[in-house]
Amino acid sequence: MMIKDFINRLERIFEKFLWYSRLIIIIAVICTVFSSFILILIGSFKVYLVLKGIIYAFSDEEYYFQFYKKAIANIISAIDVYLIATVLIIFGIGLYELFISKIDEIEKDKKSSQILLVHSLDQLKDKLAKVIVMVLIVTFFKHSINFVYTDYLNLLYLAIGILLISLAVYFSAKFDKKNNE
Repeated sequence: MMIKDFINRLERIFEKFLWYSRLIIIIAVICTVFSSFILILIGSFKVYLVLKGIIYAFSDEEYYFQFYKKAIANIISAIDVYLIATVLIIFGIGLYELFISKIDEIEKDKKSSQILLVHSLDQLKDKLAKVIVMVLIVTFFKHSINFVYTDYLNLLYLAIGILLISLAVYFSAKFDKKNNE
C-alpha cells in the first residue's frame, strides 16, 4: 500500500510538472511580440525615408524619377514588413491563448475584429495562412516591379504568376465562404 501511495504521489507531481511546463511558451510569446514591434519600427523607418526624400524629389526633376522607383520599393517593403509583423502578433497571441490562458479583453471587446480570437490550433493555422498568402502576394508584387522584362518569356512568367496568385486568392475566399456557412 505504501508503494502504491508513493507511485500515485510521484505520478501527480510529474503530471503537475508536465502541465506547468507549458508555461515555457511565454518565452516564445514575448519574443514573437517583441519581434513584431521591431518589424513595425523597420517598416515605419522605410516610410520615413520616403517622406524625407519627397521634399527634395519635388525640387529636382531628374532626382524625382530615381526617387519614384525607390519610394515605391520602400513603401511596398514597408507593407511586406507590416504584414510579417501581423503574422507574428497573431502567432504570439494565438500561442498565449492556446497554451497559457484566454485573453479576457479579446472576448469582451465587441467593437474590434475577432481576428485575434483563437480557440484551436486549426484556427491559428488558418489565420496565419491567410496573412502569409498576403505576404507572398506583396513580395511577388515587390519583385515584379524591380524585375527587368527583356523578352516575352519573362512577361509570360509574370502573367502566369499573377494568374496563380489570383487563383490562390479565389480559392482561399471560396474555402472561407464554405467554412463560414
